[in-house]
Amino acid sequence: MTVPAKQPTTLQALRRLDPYTRPVRRSILIAMTMALAASLVSLAVPQVLQRIVDGPLAAGDAAQIPGAVAVIAGLGVLEAALYFARRLYIVGPATRVEASLRGALYAKLQDLPVAFHDRWPSGQLLSRSMSDLSLIRRFIAFGFIYLVVNLITIVVGFFVLLALNPLLAVVFTACSIPLWINGFRFERRYHVVARRSQDQQGDLATLVEESVHGIRVLKAFGRGRTKLQGFLQRAEELRGTEIEKARAVAQIWLWLLLVPDVAFALCLLVGVQQASVDAITVGQLVAFFATATVLRFPLESIGFLLSMLFDTRTATDRLFEVFDEQNTITDPERPEHIAEPHGRLRFEGVRFHYPDAPEDAPDLLDGVDLEIEPGETMALVGLTGSGKTTVVEVAGRLYDVTGGRILLDGVDIRDLTRSELRSHVAMAFEEATLFSASVRDNVLLGRPDAGEDVLREALEIAQAQFVHDLPEGLDTTIGEEGLSLSGGQRQRLALARAVAADPAVLVLDDQLSALDVDTEALVEAALRQVLTRTTALIVAHRPSTVQLADRVALLEEGRILAVGTHSELLATSERYRFVISSLEDERRPDSDEERTTYEEVDA
Repeated sequence: MTVPAKQPTTLQALRRLDPYTRPVRRSILIAMTMALAASLVSLAVPQVLQRIVDGPLAAGDAAQIPGAVAVIAGLGVLEAALYFARRLYIVGPATRVEASLRGALYAKLQDLPVAFHDRWPSGQLLSRSMSDLSLIRRFIAFGFIYLVVNLITIVVGFFVLLALNPLLAVVFTACSIPLWINGFRFERRYHVVARRSQDQQGDLATLVEESVHGIRVLKAFGRGRTKLQGFLQRAEELRGTEIEKARAVAQIWLWLLLVPDVAFALCLLVGVQQASVDAITVGQLVAFFATATVLRFPLESIGFLLSMLFDTRTATDRLFEVFDEQNTITDPERPEHIAEPHGRLRFEGVRFHYPDAPEDAPDLLDGVDLEIEPGETMALVGLTGSGKTTVVEVAGRLYDVTGGRILLDGVDIRDLTRSELRSHVAMAFEEATLFSASVRDNVLLGRPDAGEDVLREALEIAQAQFVHDLPEGLDTTIGEEGLSLSGGQRQRLALARAVAADPAVLVLDDQLSALDVDTEALVEAALRQVLTRTTALIVAHRPSTVQLADRVALLEEGRILAVGTHSELLATSERYRFVISSLEDERRPDSDEERTTYEEVDA
């Protein structure tokens, strides 16, 4: 029987923030000192009141009253100034912690392998990087400071009450015991509900993001209302959880409001009785109730400060779930280096299955053996599901092989740093991803220091001259994921990006699928210039793409069945002829005009 792991305490969970709060710890202590000083000043006011009541008022000496009032006014101004200074002082350090955490989280997300992002919904990551970090910042700037300060104020206040009248202090303290009991019960209940709420918010953010990105599909199929029903269902679940949270908070607030009132009533009853027998002066009684009034806010604030504490603990747990993820694709301790890359790419018995796949699931790559010589263009051909894209992904080490190895110029790619490997191997995928940046920045993403001549050549090869007609030309900012452009335009920019990187090995995953026949022919003609000076592995879904290759590899169920020139394989491999004919059937146009153009290009 598996013993469940012991959950860390709230303090242990929050201590994980130490590396990020350490640089601003001094600022937090100074802000806490300011807040504590303000609270102690407020506790001093009742002592002045006692002196006024038992002194000038009891003696009928009105001349001393203005001075005492001035002292109280001065204390009030000092208290307000300290609160203002605390708030002004802590804003910068708290936001610095938030920025540090956000930067560390983004760096971690960039470093984690693709397999992690396959598992995690983007909305969950977004909610952690925004709402959870915002919770942590507010707790550092306000919650943590006042949780400590108010607890100290309560303790000091009780000693003041004890000094004023021990009996009344005991009554007041005894009435406060239920607050602490319910506080501990509240922690256990609220932590579970808060975690569920924050997870549901992440799920809801994922659903919104999917709907926004897929708005064209939803509108085209008229399924917006169906998606809305799913959203409303998730929103209703979140609403139920938030109501459960509100009930937990309402319960603690019931005790926080009821107990002080009961304590005040009992103390008033006992205090009046003691004053009637001269066991306590009127000034002491006034000071006692004034001090108890000052303590009322710290007592009542424990409720929302505890809820903030547990919300922050949950946010911290969620944040460190990402930080604790192990990166399985890392740089070697003693990396090798390729001084002059030639681009020889060799697959030796390469096997692969996804990390989360069932143990009995077959390997997607089942012993791939393939060698591509420097300067050679190899086309990879196979039916859907044969493993072509997987070959591309392991070649760039987006995933690590689970068996065998891949060599670049005789060096296992796992023995290279990831940055060096990806400087030698550039990739372009069928689903072209662009970023909210200028055309120039998108194209030069892999080689930001390249000059205008490199940019111009890459755009010409990809037949992407359309960028010059955009409102600001190369400086035009492309919208989110480039959805303002057509599929073919996005693919051409992604191809230009791969070409501009000037890699030793160029890997293209059906990069021309969204192009029309004429543009495809122009791109292929221009690509031939690039392919003469680089090694290329091209996933071919079109017969015309095969014509770019020096040799062709036929992939079937994760294995290389045959390798040769297009003509050789047509003559010797029945399976290759079947695959090529299948690609031709998929590509063959219907109209006579399109058929004539297609046959000219195919010829």
